Amino acid sequence: MFADQLVVKVFYNLMDNAVRYGGKITTIRFFVEECDGDHLIVCEDDGGGVAADEKEKIFERGFGKNTGLGLALSREILDITGITIHENGEPGKGARFEMAVPKDMWRIAGK
Repeated sequence: MFADQLVVKVFYNLMDNAVRYGGKITTIRFFVEECDGDHLIVCEDDGGGVAADEKEKIFERGFGKNTGLGLALSREILDITGITIHENGEPGKGARFEMAVPKDMWRIAGK
């Protein structure tokens, strides 16, 4: 994936948020799915999830229980290379963050 070197901070922030705000979490997992030529990097957990009315607000500066900068900054870091992030989990069943990597921004090693 072609991304800013700060992408590691995005992954860290997603895991940190899950632990801090997800409630009783037993699993956080990352995996990749293909969708219409793009690749989705998915981070999902089995915690409490995100309320339906907060799914976009969580990416705003100042929103949240701590500084409100984590997910806003994560979105900006990803946006540098055209990667988008959205939360598509089911409230009460866990969070699911999908990062869409455009088809021209990824390659499979060795091919």
